[in-house]
Amino acid sequence: MSLKSFIDVPSDSHFPLENLPFGVFQPRDQSKARVGVALGDFVVDLSALEAKGFFKEALSAPVFAQDALNDFLALGRPAWSGVRRTLQSLLSAENPRLRDDATLRAEVFHKQSEVAMRLPVRIGDYTDFYSSYHHAHNVGTMLRGPENALMPNWKWLPVAYHGRSSSIVVSGTNVRRPHGQTKPPDANAPVFGPSKSFDYELETAFLIGPGNVLGESVPIEKAADHIFGLVLMNDWSARDIQAWEYQPLGPFLAKNFCTSISPWVVTLDALEPFRRPLPKQDPEPLPYLRSKNDFTFDIALEASLQTGKMTAPEVITRTNFQNLYWSISQQLAHHAVGGCNLRPGDLLASGTISGPEETSRGCMLELTWRGANPLKFTNGESRKWLEDGDRLIITGWCQGDGYRVGFGEVRGQVLAAR
Repeated sequence: MSLKSFIDVPSDSHFPLENLPFGVFQPRDQSKARVGVALGDFVVDLSALEAKGFFKEALSAPVFAQDALNDFLALGRPAWSGVRRTLQSLLSAENPRLRDDATLRAEVFHKQSEVAMRLPVRIGDYTDFYSSYHHAHNVGTMLRGPENALMPNWKWLPVAYHGRSSSIVVSGTNVRRPHGQTKPPDANAPVFGPSKSFDYELETAFLIGPGNVLGESVPIEKAADHIFGLVLMNDWSARDIQAWEYQPLGPFLAKNFCTSISPWVVTLDALEPFRRPLPKQDPEPLPYLRSKNDFTFDIALEASLQTGKMTAPEVITRTNFQNLYWSISQQLAHHAVGGCNLRPGDLLASGTISGPEETSRGCMLELTWRGANPLKFTNGESRKWLEDGDRLIITGWCQGDGYRVGFGEVRGQVLAAR
């Protein structure tokens, strides 16, 4: 049964009272950025509510009058859940405290259309996993054939690489086509120039809460205590640069030029109604990766592309978070098992999320099978790879009974190489 707020929220809105995702916003008057939650078409200013003492039972110190969520993430799940309960009560239709105080409402509520969204956290470290079976199998088939599509380790551990946090940007930031070395198949030596095989990757990512001490691991049963929430991600990729550079250490310049994330962080508490059991894994993982109650989420995900000649974007990918083979708990437990210290605000990404159908493939590399089968659009255009001027939009949501818990979107436009 859906909750009722005194703010009118349409049933197809991504931001009902059941959600309340956290983000960092800045009003157009250029006053200081601070923390808020989304409710319908509004941002609720948590720093204003905090200054009035509304969170004194949930928080031991002020955390919302700043331009990042890191201090709040460090407090852990009791504080996160306490703030959420306070907000759901305060914003409900039955509670007159904020509903009937016009002066306080004017201070607290901002229209989303009148604020700028910032990165929600200061990201210290960023790790990108490779956790979708269908994506890994498709890419491996292209490179090695279907008999050797998966590397021998793939079903034994969550494969990953460390990315570059400095080039993570918030949704709406344009992305510049990168330069790099490529080696055409018929060339004797590599050449330097702009990437000709520019791609998107439909991903999600989660933010670390308290984290662990250097040298200590995180048991998988405790992993969720260190996961604050999820965002959408587009890990832009230069496939021709990647093909030449990736052996033996994996992606480098092909990935480090730009990664986009959505501004709103959807908490695990908001996702709880959409929790599903993690499907059985074969072979059974090693003990440190096993949990009796491990889980995934039913999150519908879409990617759309809009060329410069289109009046509206067209959907090119429809997939689901449940297409991930490795869970977020397994990803975190594996990351920390050797004693790596995860810290508040660290970002751990899923890797491209692809499903079994052709339309559920999460990147151009798979959708066009390395350019062999171009995408065709209703206006007659086609694409092997992303071209300059193209806009790529990723969105995602969980469908409840009469409401949605959504992520908003992450979007960006491809700009020509300098």
